[in-house]
Amino acid sequence: MLHIGMETGSRTTATNPTTTTTPTTDPAPAPVAADQPCDLVTVPARQGLEAVDILRRGRDNEAVGPVLHNGVCDTLGFLVPPGTADAWDVPGSACTRTDGRGLRLPTTPPAAGSGWLLPPAEDAPVTDPAALRAALDQAARLLEAADGCR
Repeated sequence: MLHIGMETGSRTTATNPTTTTTPTTDPAPAPVAADQPCDLVTVPARQGLEAVDILRRGRDNEAVGPVLHNGVCDTLGFLVPPGTADAWDVPGSACTRTDGRGLRLPTTPPAAGSGWLLPPAEDAPVTDPAALRAALDQAARLLEAADGCR
């Protein structure tokens, strides 16, 4: 599990948890070819599953790109456009920067103990970072409310 502010080789920044971000009206990300690099946003599985549901039923029909599930670490990884890590600041998550040398859209899961929750398709776009940020924020609030009802 990632702890806010703990260095893990990826960028994490603790921010005010009451701050919300509004998705921009940028066009949806273009499909990424299999030979193009991607950054990877990693979140706890519970929050990530909620975010996938939010994105899939969103009113704007935001596309959800490939999503990895790592059962060993109990995390989900969202493939996002390269360069996303430069400005990623969502508490409780990490964005691994590839700088063009790392993760590419693989056909098989890149790590032992992982599998595709949503596998890549030839024309699949990666997940839009602004839409993912909003979905993760909403998922965190839903989970906090649900946990408060116990």
